[in-house]
Amino acid sequence: MIVTDNEKYLIKNTTKEQRERIVSASLYAGNCLGCVGCDATGLGNPLEIYHDYIEGVRELAEINAEIRGGIIR
Repeated sequence: MIVTDNEKYLIKNTTKEQRERIVSASLYAGNCLGCVGCDATGLGNPLEIYHDYIEGVRELAEINAEIRGGIIR
Protein backbone atom coordinates (compact mmCIF):
# COMPACT_ATOMS: atom_id res chain seq x y z
CA MET A 1 0.00 0.00 0.00
CA ILE A 2 1.37 3.38 -1.00
CA VAL A 3 0.55 6.26 1.35
CA THR A 4 0.61 9.75 -0.13
CA ASP A 5 1.97 12.77 1.74
CA ASN A 6 -1.53 13.87 2.78
CA GLU A 7 -2.62 10.37 3.75
CA LYS A 8 0.32 9.86 6.09
CA TYR A 9 -1.28 12.33 8.53
CA LEU A 10 -4.69 10.62 8.60
CA ILE A 11 -5.81 9.22 11.93
CA LYS A 12 -5.97 5.70 10.51
CA ASN A 13 -2.28 5.91 9.53
CA THR A 14 -0.93 7.36 12.78
CA THR A 15 -0.72 6.60 16.47
CA LYS A 16 -1.68 9.09 19.15
CA GLU A 17 2.01 9.69 19.88
CA GLN A 18 2.70 10.40 16.21
CA ARG A 19 -0.22 12.83 16.06
CA GLU A 20 1.12 14.66 19.13
CA ARG A 21 4.49 15.01 17.40
CA ILE A 22 2.86 16.14 14.12
CA VAL A 23 0.92 18.91 15.86
CA SER A 24 3.85 20.02 18.01
CA ALA A 25 6.25 20.04 15.08
CA SER A 26 3.81 22.05 12.96
CA LEU A 27 3.06 24.60 15.63
CA TYR A 28 6.56 25.12 16.92
CA ALA A 29 8.70 24.66 13.83
CA GLY A 30 8.13 28.10 12.38
CA ASN A 31 4.38 27.96 11.82
CA CYS A 32 3.49 29.08 15.32
CA LEU A 33 5.25 31.93 17.03
CA GLY A 34 3.93 31.01 20.46
CA CYS A 35 2.51 34.53 20.69
CA VAL A 36 -0.95 33.50 21.95
CA GLY A 37 -2.32 35.27 18.89
CA CYS A 38 -4.76 32.45 18.27
CA ASP A 39 -6.06 32.78 21.80
CA ALA A 40 -6.24 36.57 21.51
CA THR A 41 -8.25 36.34 18.28
CA GLY A 42 -10.72 33.90 19.80
CA LEU A 43 -9.40 30.73 18.19
CA GLY A 44 -8.12 29.34 21.48
CA ASN A 45 -4.94 27.63 22.54
CA PRO A 46 -3.35 25.97 19.49
CA LEU A 47 -2.78 22.67 21.30
CA GLU A 48 -6.40 22.63 22.44
CA ILE A 49 -7.61 23.40 18.92
CA TYR A 50 -5.96 20.20 17.65
CA HIS A 51 -6.91 18.06 20.66
CA ASP A 52 -9.56 16.15 18.68
CA TYR A 53 -6.98 15.21 16.04
CA ILE A 54 -4.50 14.04 18.66
CA GLU A 55 -7.22 11.94 20.31
CA GLY A 56 -8.27 10.45 16.96
CA VAL A 57 -11.70 12.08 16.85
CA ARG A 58 -11.41 14.44 13.84
CA GLU A 59 -8.96 14.78 10.96
CA LEU A 60 -6.60 17.74 10.56
CA ALA A 61 -8.42 18.81 7.40
CA GLU A 62 -11.72 19.11 9.28
CA ILE A 63 -10.20 21.22 12.03
CA ASN A 64 -8.29 23.42 9.60
CA ALA A 65 -11.44 23.97 7.54
CA GLU A 66 -13.24 25.14 10.67
CA ILE A 67 -10.41 27.54 11.49
CA ARG A 68 -10.46 28.99 7.97
CA GLY A 69 -14.24 29.25 8.09
CA GLY A 70 -14.26 30.98 11.47
CA ILE A 71 -16.20 28.21 13.21
CA ILE A 72 -13.77 27.58 16.07
CA ARG A 73 -14.13 30.06 18.93
